[in-house]
Amino acid sequence: MKISILLPYKENYSVNYAGAVSLFINDTTKLSKFKKNIRVFGSTNFKSKLSKNYTNIDLNKSNLLQSQSRIYVNRFIQLQETINADIIEIHNRPNYLKFIKKLNTKIVLYFHNDPLEMAGSEKINERLNLLKICQKIIFNSEWSKNRFLEGLEKFYSGSSKLEVINQSTNKPKIDFTKKDKIITFVGKLNSAKGYDLFGGAILRILEKHKDWSGLVIGDEPREKLIFKHKNLNILGFQEHKKVLRILKKTSIAVACSRWQEPFGRTSLEASSRGCAVIISNKGGLTETITNGTILKKNTVNNIFNAIDDLIKNKKKLLNLQKKSHENFYLTNKYISKKIDIYRSSILDIKSKSNSTKKSKLKIIHITNFNERHNGRLFYNTGKRINNGLVRLGHSVLEFSDRDILSNNRKLNDLSGAKYLNKKLLTVIGNYTPDLIILGHADLINIQTLKIIKQYYPEIKIAQWFLDRMDSNWIFNKKRFLDKIDVMDASFCTTNPDVLKFSKKNMIYYVPNPVDESFETLNNYKNRNLKNDVFFAMSHGVHRGILKKGKFDERENLLNRLINKLPNIKFDIYGIENKQPVWADNFIKALSQSKIALNLSQGSGSKYYTSDRFAQLIGNGLLVMIDKKTKFGDFFNKDEIILYKDINDLAKKITKYSNDDVLRQKIAKKGRDKYFKFFNSTIVAEFIINKTFNINKRYFWENKK
Repeated sequence: MKISILLPYKENYSVNYAGAVSLFINDTTKLSKFKKNIRVFGSTNFKSKLSKNYTNIDLNKSNLLQSQSRIYVNRFIQLQETINADIIEIHNRPNYLKFIKKLNTKIVLYFHNDPLEMAGSEKINERLNLLKICQKIIFNSEWSKNRFLEGLEKFYSGSSKLEVINQSTNKPKIDFTKKDKIITFVGKLNSAKGYDLFGGAILRILEKHKDWSGLVIGDEPREKLIFKHKNLNILGFQEHKKVLRILKKTSIAVACSRWQEPFGRTSLEASSRGCAVIISNKGGLTETITNGTILKKNTVNNIFNAIDDLIKNKKKLLNLQKKSHENFYLTNKYISKKIDIYRSSILDIKSKSNSTKKSKLKIIHITNFNERHNGRLFYNTGKRINNGLVRLGHSVLEFSDRDILSNNRKLNDLSGAKYLNKKLLTVIGNYTPDLIILGHADLINIQTLKIIKQYYPEIKIAQWFLDRMDSNWIFNKKRFLDKIDVMDASFCTTNPDVLKFSKKNMIYYVPNPVDESFETLNNYKNRNLKNDVFFAMSHGVHRGILKKGKFDERENLLNRLINKLPNIKFDIYGIENKQPVWADNFIKALSQSKIALNLSQGSGSKYYTSDRFAQLIGNGLLVMIDKKTKFGDFFNKDEIILYKDINDLAKKITKYSNDDVLRQKIAKKGRDKYFKFFNSTIVAEFIINKTFNINKRYFWENKK
């Protein structure tokens, strides 16, 4: 494993004149668990380098007529072609990526300045392109990240590719009794940094408090701001170690930038050294401290008053110094660990701090929750799975695709699909899930899912599918396979082995779940029930009523069965103009029967059954099902009734309708077993674990 870090051209990675970027890289690299595999690349004329793992890209003999930055990048690329780094981290130069991307390696980009003021990230399309190219984009503050997101749709704001990792420093022990009466300003001595404001304030302070002194560290050859006082010492540029020693003795540090400071290393280091820090409310400066004075208005008077107040109130000054140091957390160790976490993630290295699955997930569940049907289809599989996800303790956002489509059709979007897909992207940006689960969400198009994968690579995507997919239901199989390439896992209620998928990886059988809040009847307890046999079907759940001229082959079997058993009381819905029943009317009808027929369309297919099966067995009816479904793999003869043909079925209906004791015993055992192994919580856990590749065996898997 190799990690290459590229500095900005002309960034001095030297002891004598190290910039903020160089200091940050050196400090965090020394503590990285990957430090033996990291090499820093830059170009500097200074001989004394910050660390030994540095390679200088010499440009002395390059063509002066060519862009030196371009030559610098080209030479870096040439070096990388032989090194073959696993990760390339580029600092503060987004315009380098258009050349470096050809290396076809994993790229991380760091922003240390305002992205909207840098070549290569000023325009929206440039920033979108950076999101495509990079595995990670790191910002030194939330302010910098928000600047990057300006003008971008809400979808991009929560992308796992975007991360804030602040700059850092060490945190030494501080003896506050050894603090001197010093007020310090560190930085460029120009008006952008607010040096003119500090200068005006410090002269007044030194006149009023004659036992205090001021220290100024920095230079500025382009702007001359001159302030003189016998107690004001202007040191010019100083080596970094000396600056830290001075801050350790400093009582009050001022960082009063006028410009929108992306972060601010001066206030960061002053805070770590137990200074009482005064800052302006600009850019990311407020993210550099935990305790301090934030100026509402950045003026000479306000700076003077803030310093004067601390000098006059010794208790307040000491308390602020101690809190500043005590609560300081942006240490090199902490930040280096954060950097290593994303590196491990990119390199797919498992660790305790980089686990594959969180204990509590944020999940978007996209399926038809049937809001528009006014409760008629409340008892559905989508709701059952959803209940299971919630019982596991996960945060679940319900996204009812069919309802959204129905409510948002327009002339330029007749199906509502454009609105649906755009809405999903917006929801992703706001909610940022760990997992997206789709159930029969056909109009979420594959391009939308690819966009999500591109910008949110850590989001897992899974789908479940209930309908038959064997030879007579080819269209259903096409629906299932349509998005298979972007799925981390797929689940169907037919055994995948019989469906002859060309891609078998990550396709799993999943049973129709029961739910403790839905299946509440206990028919097995009752002997005096009104009806012997219950069966219900429909011509489509969304239609809700029978369709004229439509014929279901199951009607033939039912009519033959009724003729064979004139003494049996049947309660059948969905044929002979007897309309289907739904919701609580279905439950009420179910409560009056001893036996339930589970008849699926077509010939039996391994493990496939309508989701009605879960309702029938879960409510304590004695369920009879075709032997060809192979449910005998899951249930014994004393738990469920399997039949081989109509004659066998008729015989068994007669037997068990007249033997309540045996019927009740079998129905109870079947219900208990189904609730034990096929409940909604277990099924929801199964979907999550398979999607996250967590190895745990489930009851139905052991039967293969």
